[in-house]
Amino acid sequence: MTGGQLMAAAERRLGPYWSMTRSQVYRELPVLAEMGYVRLGKPGPRSSQPYAITASGKRAFSRWLAESPGRDALRNPIALRVAFGQQHSGEQLEVLYSTANQYHSEAMAMAKEQAKEAKKNGDPYGAAALEFAVAYHKAALTWLKAVPTS
Repeated sequence: MTGGQLMAAAERRLGPYWSMTRSQVYRELPVLAEMGYVRLGKPGPRSSQPYAITASGKRAFSRWLAESPGRDALRNPIALRVAFGQQHSGEQLEVLYSTANQYHSEAMAMAKEQAKEAKKNGDPYGAAALEFAVAYHKAALTWLKAVPTS
């Protein structure tokens, strides 16, 4: 797959609970190739560069799966802005909360649908990860109801 195809596939599968950027994907692919974890394929249209995982890459992935995941890194831009709520106008807070409510409502609905699909397709692990996303967005919506409005 090309970097764009990898990004789209990762966004579909991991997006509800793991954020990544296109620049991260494109930055890491040459590094992975240099390490022998992926190999370059034949360039396609518009100089697109496909990559394929190597046996070494599969072994590295298996080792990574066996490692401790470490601690969660909590970074919530809404909570950060709420922490400085006294510096916001009432209108700014209203827009912030409204936008956050809309985002979390839509993201929760999408994650629920994806979890349902994963279960239907016999992927209980994918469904479980998506249920995390559902619970996260549900918790964010509950929290948003309790934040100070002025």
